[in-house]
Amino acid sequence: MPGVFIIMSRLKITGKELRKIGYPQGPVISVAMNVMEKHFKHLPHAEAIEILKSILQSPNQYADDAVLGNITKALVPKVDPASGEFININEKGISFNVFGVDHIEDGALHQMNTAARLPVSVAGALMPDAHSGYGLPIGGVLATKNVVIPYGVGVDIGCRMCLSIYDINPQELKQKEKYFTRELNEATLFGSGEGFTKPSGHEVLDHPAFDALPLLKGLQDRAVKQLGSSGSGNHFVEFGIVQIEHKDEVLGIDAGTYLGLLSHSGSRGLGANIANYYTKIAKLKRKLPGDAANLAWLDLNEEEGAEYWLAMNLAGDYASACHHIIHEKIAMQLGRQPFRMVENHHNFAWKEMYEGEEVIVHRKGATPAGEDVLGIIPGSMTADGFIVKGKGLDASLNSASHGAGRKMSRTAAINSITQRALQDELLKYGVKLLGGGLDEAPFAYKNIEEVMKSQRSMVDVIGRFTPKIVKMDGGKHKIYGKKNRMNHSS
Repeated sequence: MPGVFIIMSRLKITGKELRKIGYPQGPVISVAMNVMEKHFKHLPHAEAIEILKSILQSPNQYADDAVLGNITKALVPKVDPASGEFININEKGISFNVFGVDHIEDGALHQMNTAARLPVSVAGALMPDAHSGYGLPIGGVLATKNVVIPYGVGVDIGCRMCLSIYDINPQELKQKEKYFTRELNEATLFGSGEGFTKPSGHEVLDHPAFDALPLLKGLQDRAVKQLGSSGSGNHFVEFGIVQIEHKDEVLGIDAGTYLGLLSHSGSRGLGANIANYYTKIAKLKRKLPGDAANLAWLDLNEEEGAEYWLAMNLAGDYASACHHIIHEKIAMQLGRQPFRMVENHHNFAWKEMYEGEEVIVHRKGATPAGEDVLGIIPGSMTADGFIVKGKGLDASLNSASHGAGRKMSRTAAINSITQRALQDELLKYGVKLLGGGLDEAPFAYKNIEEVMKSQRSMVDVIGRFTPKIVKMDGGKHKIYGKKNRMNHSS
């Protein structure tokens, strides 16, 4: 009997495909093609693309990989390592205020203490929803003198909240549940790397920064496809009930009960690539010891600092455009415009005045709360969110929390929360969940009511949002690493 030979197709990756998913024009294109075609030559094409997307989204995870690390190195901007300066942090840091200290984990306090010891730090504050992050803790606010810290801003640059308030009886959410569910499902896309085949247009795509910086030019095609999408993790779009107890002159809405559309998401792959690219530059230029390494900064007077500031602001505008597209799609389907929209962002840096001098205020997972500034502080998929008005508290650097804050890591939540417990909780609060995993279950979050009590000096509550139909990602994300590149488990 003649032998049977199975000919396996060899992997072929093109530069066009790499640019399409967001790889910048340059040497990294050929490096990525060669690495994948040599070391993953029999891997299905779709899985190879997923690996490449994952590297682009989180290059730090692959830096030490003997094979995939070569792609990460090619993504690193060319800065002469010899030109970097070694910087020691101060033995004693600036003082900073901690709000809701009983609810904050030691890891977040340690990270904030490290940030306070930077020689460029001027003032700081820690919000009651704080927990550990990369560099500055989530919920950390830090003012610096003429420098910006990419990981003080965060990876999801310009992540924000947006609330549309409609003069519609919220009872319709029950009466027409299928209708409102359909609108959420059709208005946006969730999931890391997801994008539209028929993208929406928006003026932000014509921003001159795309032509000014090669990095941004290489990300523009992907930004086009992801415009109006919502990402993964704790991002959501949801319908709910807005309750206004008393008319506030800034919000301008009469007391009453309304239908609300609330969204939470950021700048997608655009912001993530900007954050990782300029963090690498900052780390090469300023070599900080130990835990402080992720707090490397860029001076706004140097070329790279000016570039980052331009790119960061573009990412913020892009994130806002994503929300507006989602809200406009739903407004069109509802056949009416909202009579009020409230929007604020976190994961950003602002030029503000502090004690008579201009400083750079980083709010990583913190809501701007200057005097009479409106904002949204969400709870969880079952807990109320709050419409707030800032009091302009100097002690918090005009900031407040950006949510309830996690009390449980994603891994801990998945390992300790059951699907039955989540379903019982949703039933208890009358919430319909579309997508959403155990990692985002309400039990993984702090008590939002306690968090709000800890910041009465920072904001006034002028309304509540009660979620009723919640759309999240809930997908299982593939993880490729040096120990097991073919492990598809989440």
